[in-house]
Formats: sequence, structure tokens, C-alpha cells
Amino acid sequence: MLKADRTARILAHITEAGSADVHELAGLLQVSPATVRRDLQELHEQGLLHRTRGGAVTGAVNLELPLRHKHGTRQAEKRRIALAADRLVPDGSVVGLTGGTTTSELARVLAERGGITIVTNAVNIAADLIVRPDVRLVVVGGLARTTSYELVGPAADRMLAQYHLDLAFIGVDGLTAQEGCTTHDEMEAQTDRAFLHASARSAVLADSTKIGRVTFAKICPLAEVHDLVTDDEATAAQEKAIAACGVRVARV
Repeated sequence: MLKADRTARILAHITEAGSADVHELAGLLQVSPATVRRDLQELHEQGLLHRTRGGAVTGAVNLELPLRHKHGTRQAEKRRIALAADRLVPDGSVVGLTGGTTTSELARVLAERGGITIVTNAVNIAADLIVRPDVRLVVVGGLARTTSYELVGPAADRMLAQYHLDLAFIGVDGLTAQEGCTTHDEMEAQTDRAFLHASARSAVLADSTKIGRVTFAKICPLAEVHDLVTDDEATAAQEKAIAACGVRVARV
């Protein structure tokens, strides 16, 4: 296993579980305890977790992991979500995409289909799509966020106000029936709202690890969301509570 894949799995596991010991991680990754200790020390030095005697714990409440550490985690679920989201997009649509690993997966699915205009503030999505001749690409400018690869802020918001989108897909860091959609950064939340306000229809793409979580900055209440596409590990109770807010939920 490549080091980048190892560290991504370590961070994902500790973020979900709250903590882990060296031997647990060594068994999970099929590597030596010494390798795990080196990886944990490097992640500790980067401020992504706290090293403890014999293991590690999460580095902060609702830690925002850089996008490079999220790639490859829950990839099968994100692919299923993207394929289901693609079915919401009529031919010839103008589609807004914010940043995130699941929206990035949808961008690839839409690019394979072609005949779509995509408006995005995510530089990684733009880099993937710029070489696709069958996709019309519009890139929204703004202040660059190094953790999410998104361009955000007043410049992005003003540019989005000049467009009409048929459908906007946003990624979130948390979603609950009570608190709605949330993310880690207030400027990112504002630009996400600008995508929603510019669009006739809105959909949230979120794997089940995001459901039931609340993070720092509120994007919108669920009353402003038409669709949620998530994976089949979201519970029936969560689906019922979200659907009661008027959201059409697809578990795939």
C-alpha cells in the first residue's frame, strides 16, 4: 500500500472511531507497527491528529481533513452516489458543482456523458474537465482554500449571481434535520449558498459518514434542498427525519 493511501485510511479510521492504537492500525493496514508509528508521528507533526502512548486520537473536534487525504476513502459509495446523481441531470443542463470528493466523482460521470455545461469553483474539478471537449466548463474565481481546492469569497459569490443554473450539487461536511447543511469554513458556506441561490434545483451529495454531523458554518436549512443522495449505510430513521423536511432522499 502506498504511503498516501495508508495515511488517508489512518485519518479516516481515527476520524470515525475517535482513536486507535498502533496494533489495531497495523492489522487494518497489513503493515508493521513500526510503519504505523512513523505515519502517526508525521500526521501528528502536520496537526492532523494527536499522538498518544500506543496510538493516536483525533486532532480536533470535527477536524477538516485536506482533500488529498480524502481521496480513495469510501470510493465505492461515492461512485454509487455519483451515478445516482447523474440520473437527476437532464440532457443539456447547466450544472453547478462545489468542491469535494463526491462532487468530483460526479464531475467525472458527467464528463463521460458529455453535452453538459458545468459551473464549478473547484480547481481540481476544473483541471479534470478542461481537457474534455464534450463539456462546456465555467470556472468561478475567488480566494483559494488549500484544504478543499475551492475558490470562495465575495468574488465567487458575485460571479455566481450573474448565472442561472438548472441544478446545483453541493458537498457538505455535516447534515442533520435540525441544523441543515454545514461545512467547516464560513466563506465556503457563503459560496455554497450562492450556488444554491443561482440554481432552480439543488441537491446535496453526502456519504453516510456526514449524516448526523454538525460542523462550524451553516450553509442552509434542509428546506432549501430538493434532493439528498447518500449511500445505503444511512439509517431509516435518518432518512425519515430528513424526508420530513421536504427533501427527497435516495439511498444507493
